[in-house]
Amino acid sequence: MIITSTETLPNKEITEVLGICRGSTVRARNIGRDIFAGLKNIVGGEIEEYTKLQAQAREQALQRVIRDAERMGADAIINLRFNTAMVMQGCAEILAYGTAVKLK
Repeated sequence: MIITSTETLPNKEITEVLGICRGSTVRARNIGRDIFAGLKNIVGGEIEEYTKLQAQAREQALQRVIRDAERMGADAIINLRFNTAMVMQGCAEILAYGTAVKLK
């Protein structure tokens, strides 16, 4: 699966737009990570526990958008974007979305 954040692919011709493909995950913090994050917040610096949590969530959302595009019969996803939103206190959704297309 070819994935790009641009609306075209060099040396490729888009023959059909199949529609929007999407994948998301909702993740919550946990008490163990919150304790370490609280300590890190006192001294400053990157909160690695949350960085890892966000990276895992992005990867899961990406895998889900790819599966959605494959289900549609796509050869590529163009205009891939990520979005995040708070669902509730300590809980966020990561959404990956783009346009599923067929290539020549």
